[in-house]
Amino acid sequence: DCDVGTFSNSHGGNYNVAVLSFSLCTGHEGPVWQVAWAHPMYGNILASCSYDKKVIIWKEESGTWGKMYEYTGHDSSVNSVCWGPYDFGLILACGSSDGVISLVTCSGDQQWDVKKISNAHTVRTFGCNAVSWPSGQKPNSIKRFVSEGCDNLVKRWKEEDGQWKEDQKLEAHSDWVRDVGWAPSIGLPTSTIASCSQDGRVFIWTCDDPSGNTWTAKLLHKFNDVVWHVSWSITGNILAVSGGDNKVTHTHTHTKVSTHQGQFRGEFKPFSSFCHKC
Repeated sequence: DCDVGTFSNSHGGNYNVAVLSFSLCTGHEGPVWQVAWAHPMYGNILASCSYDKKVIIWKEESGTWGKMYEYTGHDSSVNSVCWGPYDFGLILACGSSDGVISLVTCSGDQQWDVKKISNAHTVRTFGCNAVSWPSGQKPNSIKRFVSEGCDNLVKRWKEEDGQWKEDQKLEAHSDWVRDVGWAPSIGLPTSTIASCSQDGRVFIWTCDDPSGNTWTAKLLHKFNDVVWHVSWSITGNILAVSGGDNKVTHTHTHTKVSTHQGQFRGEFKPFSSFCHKC
């Protein structure tokens, strides 16, 4: 319905609703695909993306929501938005069907800077579906995020000398990749990424290499239908998966750590499912 709404819990358990995109003059003009909250240290800031090719950043001040910034630099539907770790400031990754990923950054004087990764995912296969950042990075660490698209690829990106460059292709899926999630850091030396696809498979990608160059793919599960979304718990040890089988499934990781050797091993326990009946 082109609207973006926020729900706030008031005293007594009731929820107050604020509709942000209440008219074509101020909000979106097409279906809104995704919303993402910025870190609360920057206030109440929300990003939304839409089929109308726009990204809108909203901010609440004195109890009223208003448009903070509108980005119109894409030529097709914007399918995903994700804020970077708060240590890096207000930086938003935007993935679009035009194959371009935009990095929108706010400076201290409320000015916005945009950097684009052209041809991040093949345009003829409808471009990029999702973007995800790893949380818990140190302020002086290299900026990295991951994306996926209709070219069947998962790609890692890093910022180098002020420019964004492809760091690595992760190839395992045989059909469109629908979602990707970089697990939050829990103080362990292993990086973990989950991806899901039209091919019904969920892969877990892990990297023990400090340089981040060597990634190993493990098939977590093969479903009988398309898998739409993956989502990590805030601690990074539970993965939730939703798909075309009308179910939400989740799995836990069992970790073994050897601190004197600096080794980590994560093993996933079997899935449990919650069925959503039509």
